[in-house]
Amino acid sequence: MATVKHKILVLSGKGRVGKTAFSAQLSFSLAGMDCQVGPLDFDICGPCIPKMLGLGGQDIPQSNLGWSPVYVESNLGVMSIGFMLPHPDEAVIWRGPRKNGIIKQFLKDVYWGGLDYLVVDAHPGTSDEHISIVQFLQVTGIDGAIIITTPPQVSLIDVRKEISFCKKVGIPVLGVVENMSGLRQSIYCRFQLHEDDTGL
Repeated sequence: MATVKHKILVLSGKGRVGKTAFSAQLSFSLAGMDCQVGPLDFDICGPCIPKMLGLGGQDIPQSNLGWSPVYVESNLGVMSIGFMLPHPDEAVIWRGPRKNGIIKQFLKDVYWGGLDYLVVDAHPGTSDEHISIVQFLQVTGIDGAIIITTPPQVSLIDVRKEISFCKKVGIPVLGVVENMSGLRQSIYCRFQLHEDDTGL
């Protein structure tokens, strides 16, 4: 991790809010600026980045330097537990210690080379995996976290917990992204138009 200049966590207290999609788009954007970027998929039970980046069925390359990322482009290498599963439908049924062990391996045993940005896509919540990620990365420094949410209150409640987690462990919040924020408005506008058309 000492060869990685910037480390950014992408967090959300709730699942299915577009966290992985944002991580992928952020990685592509940074790579498009000629940066060396490494998306790191830490969603152990639901890894999505391999599928999202069109890397399904790939295996993790190994060398005498350790594991190597799977490359989408020459400056965009990906690491995910999804590459280790025999089948995409395979369930990961692991207890905490084994999850923490694979997290440590991803941070210690992957040879990234010189990276400008490590984009860490963490799974929802504030549990063991999050604490492990923070503890392992804080040794070399974390630039901050980007929090992903959606407009419903059930999402905002969990996101507030994620922000509280960041404050307690000393991670700066770089920003909050509200996905699908225009969706509710467009539905509302169509509903209003429908009301006007019917004279109600």
